[in-house]
Amino acid sequence: MRQFRGIAAASRLAAVAAVAAGVSVAAEVRPAAAAREVVTFKAEAMPGTIVVKTSERRLYYVVGDGRAIRYRVAVGMSGRQWTGATYIDGKHLQPAWSPPTEVKRYKPSLPSLIPGGAASNPMGAAALTLSGGEYAIHGTSASMRRSIGSAASFGCIRMLNEDVLDLFSQVRVGTRVVVER
Repeated sequence: MRQFRGIAAASRLAAVAAVAAGVSVAAEVRPAAAAREVVTFKAEAMPGTIVVKTSERRLYYVVGDGRAIRYRVAVGMSGRQWTGATYIDGKHLQPAWSPPTEVKRYKPSLPSLIPGGAASNPMGAAALTLSGGEYAIHGTSASMRRSIGSAASFGCIRMLNEDVLDLFSQVRVGTRVVVER
């Protein structure tokens, strides 16, 4: 029970940190299937590790004692999914976004830069950049929130804004991230 209280406190701290940083996160209606929850997690991952299971469309933050916080996510679309181990190399609240060349080819009308906090910014409230510079675990814009639970991204892991802020408050630069099928 003590561990769960710590998780709940971290969620509250994420909200406080977001407000202190000027991040505005609109209240989102959370379907039951999208709710984050503490679950039994049997894996070889050390506490503090993030495990993404693309086939489940779930991200697990391992808290220890055989438990993890499970979040529903969007993963890469067909041909854009990847697997492997990496780590968080940056934490950013309300990040600006420059569409990569491949995304610009897919949607040429995108501007070269979308400012942080803009309603059209697909990075949402926060981003955890992954080593290598190509992918991130990030929030989402209101127009893309329905993608959560599907294979819809160019390879990034998308979360509801309130979930990415919750995760943001619990991880640090250097956190191990394992992406599996």
